[in-house]
Amino acid sequence: MGMTLAQKIIARAAGRESVEPDEVLWVDVDLAMMHDSSGPRRIWPALEKLGVDLWDRDRIVLVCDHYVPANTVAAAEILQTTRNFAEAFGIERFHEAQGIAHTLMVEKGYAQPGMLYVASDSHTCTAGVMGCLALGVGSTDILGVVTTGRTWLRVPHTIRVQVDGVLRPGVTAKDLILTIIGDKGMDGGLYQVLEFVGTAIDAMSVQERSVLTNMCAEIGAKTGVVPADQVTVDHLAALGIDAEEGPMSDPDAEYSQTWLYDADMIEPVVARPNRHDDVVAISSLGEPVVSRAYIGSCTGAKYEDLAMAAEVLRGRQVADGVVLHVAPASRAALQQAMADGTAQALMEAGAHLLSTGCGACPGIGAGILAAGEVSISTTNRNFKGRMGSPDSSLYLGSPYSVAAAAVAGRIIDARDLIGTAT
Repeated sequence: MGMTLAQKIIARAAGRESVEPDEVLWVDVDLAMMHDSSGPRRIWPALEKLGVDLWDRDRIVLVCDHYVPANTVAAAEILQTTRNFAEAFGIERFHEAQGIAHTLMVEKGYAQPGMLYVASDSHTCTAGVMGCLALGVGSTDILGVVTTGRTWLRVPHTIRVQVDGVLRPGVTAKDLILTIIGDKGMDGGLYQVLEFVGTAIDAMSVQERSVLTNMCAEIGAKTGVVPADQVTVDHLAALGIDAEEGPMSDPDAEYSQTWLYDADMIEPVVARPNRHDDVVAISSLGEPVVSRAYIGSCTGAKYEDLAMAAEVLRGRQVADGVVLHVAPASRAALQQAMADGTAQALMEAGAHLLSTGCGACPGIGAGILAAGEVSISTTNRNFKGRMGSPDSSLYLGSPYSVAAAAVAGRIIDARDLIGTAT
């Protein structure tokens, strides 16, 4: 019996020729990442108590993204601790206010095909878009990783997610993954790897594919992965990094399940407030009124997301009574948007531009919601109180859908607006 992509990466990391699902193994880590929320402020005291050093500072990435810019003294002190840690331990791959960690791991080419990559955050799975096995762990586990270069895991089963056809104009990877989550539920992929394949995946950019892997956390999966193909290789080549396609699952690899989707049948959807698996087609939603719209997070504020929003907003104005916040996922995304007029289109439409970072997505940055407010967002979670008051309401949708809602003051099908601006 052949092995899946995930099994192949784990086998190499374990020094084995092959591995089987459910085996518990020790593995060598290729790359580790921490950020300001889950990193130095939590592990530095333990490092001092244990009297140990870092395993390999050249294979550790450290990012300040959750608390930038600091809006409280406590947040400023967290950033200061993270900054001091980077200096004390000589971590060169340190980024403050340059982008959300998961975006940077892909954007800068740190995550590469075949790697076993571990980070202290649930959305670490985003990097699986690069054909690596990207595993999120807690602060205790990341302490072990950054001091020993090793961790343990139970070999997960893999679900093959076959998506053929082509997404229609105005329909995005966000609509696709929300549809899958709506079908399968929050625990539909519990402790499994979702491997995305098919002609629809082949046609997507790295940025769009990363929406799929990012939101594997929202279906209970251990991680998600897109096998590294020419699209991946070209992405890395543009960064000056030589890479090859693969690894790939063997033709006779055994999957626990196969999920089949026809991209041509996917339509714009939203997740209704408080459950990201309560997913409905916008066409059947009834056009609920919104007062806030938010384009942000590692899921929904990359350059291509900003460009989608601009496609709707160009030549239009945000509706009276609606506030549209845009928090770019990285400085590079914002710079690209500024260079080609995308940012200008957003601003001219009335968007409020916020700092690069996690922002309101985890409820700790600018743009959080007050009681009674109804918002639609490009973020990945909408459980009660996630983006502010527990008495607010939050829908999840694509950048097209969020921008259209900002213009209409209601959640509508953005395809009615695309290409019709006056």
